[in-house]
Amino acid sequence: MSAVRYPIAANATAALNAPLGRAARASDAAVLAGGPVVFATEASGPSFPSREAALDAFSGRLDDERPGHGPSVQPEDRFCELRELAEQAPRRPGKSLPPPPIYRDGQRWAAPLPRPATVWRLSVSYWKLAEAAAPILESPEVTAARKRAALPHDPQSLRDRLGQPLRALKPQQPLDVGLFEYRLPEAPHIIVPDE
Repeated sequence: MSAVRYPIAANATAALNAPLGRAARASDAAVLAGGPVVFATEASGPSFPSREAALDAFSGRLDDERPGHGPSVQPEDRFCELRELAEQAPRRPGKSLPPPPIYRDGQRWAAPLPRPATVWRLSVSYWKLAEAAAPILESPEVTAARKRAALPHDPQSLRDRLGQPLRALKPQQPLDVGLFEYRLPEAPHIIVPDE
């Protein structure tokens, strides 16, 4: 079985339409791209209300198991897949009330929440150029300076910052108190077991 040859591009749309090349391994992709690459999987294109509509729109890029449709995609071309995502409904201002309870057989049951509306989107896996990848994490001092500067909080910059992992200001110190022990308030140098 041959390996999947992923496209090399700066974003998912370019990976679908005009990739720089295709490679199965990161080392091969770095040679073709002329620099470092990272593996990425991103959604691309519009959303569709049903799986059938998405399969019709992306025919030739996905395996279509429906009878009477085209042949399946070659193993080295399987870098696309359909994903079902919850549709983001607009938020209503104010507090939302929980649904009223259901009374059945002398019991009070919580009413089931309605199933969220879903949409289908194409997900593309590709080798992303390192200069187009996420920026390197900033130090806590730089983050504090950014807060003092009061930069605008546009949605994209907030999403980028929230996508970064948290970093501690200093390494965590080893614990010197056990799970069932505590320090006496009047004598903090004494550790007593919790009863």
